[in-house]
Parts: sequence; structure tokens; C-alpha cells
Amino acid sequence: MRIEGRKQFWPPRPIEQKDQMMTNCCVSPGLKNKTLKTNRRCGWLQRFVLAALMVVSTSAAIAQTSKSDVTQIKIAFLSQVIELPPKLSNLDLLPENEGVAGGQLSIKDNNTTGSFMKQAFSLKAVSVPPEKDALAVLKGLLDEGYQFIILNVPADRLLAMADFVAGKDVILFNVGAPDDRLRAKDCRDNVMHILPSHAMLADGLAQYLIWKRWRRWFLVVGRRPGDRLYADAIQRAAKKFGGKVVAERTWAYGPDARRTAQAVIPKFTQGVDYDIMIVADEIGEFGEYLAYRTWTPRPVAGTQGLRPTTWHRTHERWGSAQLQSRFFKTYHRRMTPLDYQVWAPIRAIGEGATRTRSGKFKAIRDYFRGSDFELAGFKGQKLTFRNWNWQLRQPILLAAPRALVSVSPQQGFLHQNSLLDTLGYDKPESKCQLGKQ
Repeated sequence: MRIEGRKQFWPPRPIEQKDQMMTNCCVSPGLKNKTLKTNRRCGWLQRFVLAALMVVSTSAAIAQTSKSDVTQIKIAFLSQVIELPPKLSNLDLLPENEGVAGGQLSIKDNNTTGSFMKQAFSLKAVSVPPEKDALAVLKGLLDEGYQFIILNVPADRLLAMADFVAGKDVILFNVGAPDDRLRAKDCRDNVMHILPSHAMLADGLAQYLIWKRWRRWFLVVGRRPGDRLYADAIQRAAKKFGGKVVAERTWAYGPDARRTAQAVIPKFTQGVDYDIMIVADEIGEFGEYLAYRTWTPRPVAGTQGLRPTTWHRTHERWGSAQLQSRFFKTYHRRMTPLDYQVWAPIRAIGEGATRTRSGKFKAIRDYFRGSDFELAGFKGQKLTFRNWNWQLRQPILLAAPRALVSVSPQQGFLHQNSLLDTLGYDKPESKCQLGKQ
């Protein structure tokens, strides 16, 4: 469109010959009287071409960067397969990549930041069959130069591995053994505990029950050693917070109660006056059949029903919906507690490498074991390590099968240093003596 009767300011002054190549793409002799809008389009096109050239140049420069300039930070995840009784239900089969998926997502997060710091993180996952020696596999990882090793193994094997690497520049991360003794008399200075202990889980549940004024507990315990440890933690939590275990009974009706539950459970639970039933059945042998079948209609909590846990698929607060969404889009399933427990130590290592601007073992280890460390764990509070037993402080989620009910520590339970230290063994009551084993 022409502007009649006025001095023409279009086209702009001639462009110098050195820019003529770019100009020809948008200003030709037949278009010199186009509107100002057309000229603006030309400007945008020029800037686009320049930006594209810069990206190509930057990519070429990065490609030419030697791999020796990038610090490699290797992490291993060793999991010992444990033989368990057959599952009573096919509804909740464990994913084949449980734990590994959480670790891979965390590695991706670390490498996003690491790309700017010339740091590259990698994860090697090893699954050891029940009949194989996990300690021999650990020796192989040490020979390959791994110094950060995540372990999903039973307590006794964890202790054997910790003693084997004693004095070496190696840190072990416990993601599979909740035994309290590993944080007490059997603690090791080279083991960092990511998953909560039995005491932390029991305390998280107990705080909520006391807050609800459900003080009388009926405790049902399975026959496995882990069930007994869980039950002992519940007994301790009752004394700590003012609850009372009014009855404790051991399940002795066999591993498969699907056909007999309707007849057995009412009789098994008869004659007890209580507010809530707490179950200690870590492998799910019988606990799922207690709800709705007890003689007295009461809620169920513990290893079934309302469960204390590190992570749950319904948790969406404090930015966790974003983590849940990324995980689901990548692996087409929900994130499990073990996935989270492997995700967390890798992020801790990544934080150490980023904050210290170093890939050296000592610098990273000293940072995440120091007072300045904090991990954003999508739980509403910063996560840190207790320096008296290297347990990761963290809130405990209380979840029903399809809903997040609450998060402990509960309001009103106070502590002079950290509210998170109301969960589990506090420093004055700890029997752990680091450096004196």
C-alpha cells in the first residue's frame, strides 16, 4: 500500500554489499515498495538465519570437544534377587525394571545440569540371582572403578559388603534394608541409608494415629523375621507417643487365606476392644484379607491398609506431580517406593558434583555428608543426612491403596532441631558409634 502525497521513507537506505547475500532473500528489485510489515518480516528472517548459523557453529564446537574434557561420574546399582513365596494376586506384579527406572530418570536429571558443567553421569545396573554371590559381583564393580554403589540387598549381606570396602574410597547407599540395627549397633561409616528404617515408618504412622486419637492398637504379626522387626518398631512407637498395644496375635493359618478368610478371620480377631488394627506382613502373605472381615469393624493400617511409605503413586504435592508425570511418560507405569529410593541417592551425588564443581569422590562425598547439603525430594521439606548414623531425613507418606491420606511428621510433634528427627531414633537414643566399629 502506497502513502500518497507524503515523502516516501521506503525502501530503507541501501544495504552494503557484504550483507547482499542475506538481503536478496527478502528484498528484491520488484519488492522495494512493499509495506513496512514486509520489511519487518525480512528482519525476522535475517535474525532467524543468524541464529541458525550460531546454533550450527556451537554444535560444531561442542562436537569438537574432546571426551577427556568431560568428567565421568559412574554409579552402580546392585540388587540381590530374593526368593519369595508365590504371589497371592496377579494384580500387583513387580515391574522388571523397578529401581532401575528411577535410577535412569535421575541420571537424566543429573546430565541435564552436568552438560553445562562438563560432567557426565552413568548408571550400571546389576541384578544378582539368589544362588550367586553378591559380594563377588561387588568386587567386580570395584575393579571397574565404581565408588558410588547403590545396594538393594538384605541386612547381613549389606554388612558383609560394608566391611569388605572399609578403608576404601567407596560409599554404599542402602535402599533395601529397613532394619533398625543397621542405623544402631551395626551401623557403618561407609553406608548411607536412603530408605526409612522400621522405626521411622512406625513413628510416622503412630503420630497420625495419636493425632486422630486412635490410641488402642490391635497388632497382628506374620511369621517371617521382617514381620517381627516391624512389630517391634510398632511396640516402640506406642510407648514413644502414648499409644497402647492392647493385643498382639501371630498369624498361624497358612500362607493362603483366600478360601478360609471368611471363616477364620472373625474368630481370629474376636474378643479385643481396639481403635485400629495394625498389621506386620511385609510380603503380603495375609494382610490384605483382614480388612472388612474382622469381628469388630475397625480400620486397618501398617504393611496393608493405611501404609507408611517413602513414595506413592497418588502423591502430587510439592511439585511431585511433575516427577510422576515424567516417570509415567518415560516408562508407562507408576513410580514405586524402590524407584524413588534409587532416584534419591543419584540426585544427591549430582547435587554434590554440581555444588562443588568437581567429579572427585572426596569432594562429592564430603558435600552431601556436610551441613550445607540439602536435597529437593518433592516432600515439602529439604532432605538431609543425620550425621550420627547417615540416615536420610525425610517425611513419611501415609497412603491408602488409591489415596494419599497424610504426611508425617504431624502437626504438634515438636523437636529442638528438626521436626524430621521425631521420626526414628534421635541422636541421644542412638547406639550408633561411627568410626568405632
